Amino acid sequence: MAIMILPTIIRTSEESIRTVPQLYREVGFSLGLTKLQTITRTVLPSALPGIVNGVILSIGRCVAETAAVILTAGSALRMPESLFSPTRTMAVHFYILAREGISMDNAYGTAALLIILILLLNVGFNMLVNRFIAKGR
Repeated sequence: MAIMILPTIIRTSEESIRTVPQLYREVGFSLGLTKLQTITRTVLPSALPGIVNGVILSIGRCVAETAAVILTAGSALRMPESLFSPTRTMAVHFYILAREGISMDNAYGTAALLIILILLLNVGFNMLVNRFIAKGR
């Protein structure tokens, strides 16, 4: 899954860094900052909201992706014992429980847990971005 979402993160990060005005870089150089200092102190803080947005979208895609996991990792019922053991994501688990009618209570619990997990991730990332934006001002 990490390899699948890596292009999305890289592309959104590139676009976010490109949208930082060239003037920011020029001002950093005119103040005597080195190239690394200009990147870390002016470019990356300005591009951070876009980079975090790409990470959030990628994590959401990773959580919701079912077909790739079914075809690559399988759909095992047991907990994985090693990195090479078959497994299943929560989305696949929810699909199997709801579709086959095995346990609707567990299906609702899995759906609620997925929604809470995505909500917590979004709130956490928003707090992180707001903290970095406030720190940069």
